[in-house]
Amino acid sequence: MVLLTVLSFIVSLIVCVAIIRAGRAHAGRYGVDMPQRFHAGAVPRIGGVALACGTVSAWILSAFRDGLELAGADGFGIRTVLAWSLALLPLVAGGLAEDMTHRLSARYRLFLSVLGATLAAYLLDLSVTRLGVPGLDEWWLWMSAAGALLAVLAVAGLPHAFNLIDGYNGLAGFVAVLVCLALAHVALQVGDRQLAAMLMCLVGATAGFLVLNYPRGLIFAGDGGAYLWGGVIAIASITLVQRHDDVSPWFPMLLLIYPVWETVFSIYRKLARGVSPGVADALHFHQLIYRRIVREVFHDDEARRMLMRNNRTSPYLWGFTLLTVIPAVLFWRNTPVLMGFCLLFVCTYVPTYLMIVRFKVPRWIRRGRH
Repeated sequence: MVLLTVLSFIVSLIVCVAIIRAGRAHAGRYGVDMPQRFHAGAVPRIGGVALACGTVSAWILSAFRDGLELAGADGFGIRTVLAWSLALLPLVAGGLAEDMTHRLSARYRLFLSVLGATLAAYLLDLSVTRLGVPGLDEWWLWMSAAGALLAVLAVAGLPHAFNLIDGYNGLAGFVAVLVCLALAHVALQVGDRQLAAMLMCLVGATAGFLVLNYPRGLIFAGDGGAYLWGGVIAIASITLVQRHDDVSPWFPMLLLIYPVWETVFSIYRKLARGVSPGVADALHFHQLIYRRIVREVFHDDEARRMLMRNNRTSPYLWGFTLLTVIPAVLFWRNTPVLMGFCLLFVCTYVPTYLMIVRFKVPRWIRRGRH
């Protein structure tokens, strides 16, 4: 497992360096008037290529190292690698197409996400087999189609949730690492070394990317990278719960409650304003942190000043994520406790968001000027 993690790290880092050296022309196409833009200069947005190369190369090495083991989707053999790769291909391809052209509409990206999710459900036999709610689970067993449909929804939706929080250097990447480490830890607790190894390959690739993404901001993951994070984590989460009855279905829910709820709340507030959920804006939680909590930085160079503020935003959200990851790892078997923490997050998020919007942030939270 360590060898696979190191390999994915090295491959991802090398590809990132190559993209940075050759990708300046592409980087200049990203408009300066985009609401998601919080950086100066031309920065390549195709870090998803490096993440995919690092992750899949480690997966392939594992398959060949195990003698091209062909039996069963439960093994970490070539069939598993091919199934995961084929399922993720439409997701990542759609994201990269948008990163390269900036012209692929949200409708087409959603279609590709659903296509990839459907392939994942079919090739890997994915299904949400239980909800962790007494009385409801017995009824849910008779609704096998509903379980498969919920699995498709999760795999199609989570990549977009990760794309939504991918706004600042190191933010989505570090969240992905925390979630993958938590999933791998629980997978090892229940003896699923194959699933843990697949997740650690993504951790290694993401670490290689983060070397150049945070704090220097030399490359961005883009839609392709965010979709890869979301796709792998969604498939791994469903697989872990499906294989092991000891793992509560609310364990991955609490792990991912930040990007999931950010997406749900974003859709709600846009619909409430009569705006299409597909329209980009600058009112997401991490963007409000940037504008109203991370105070202005004084520096003669504008690009340097923006980079410093950008880098100071992500740690706030890392801490926010740890508040859900830690209890999820501690109580991964205990469904009532996990449900309680999910409810606590929602009840904390909404008033915190409104407090920031209304400029009622306590003075001790805000950083002083530098």
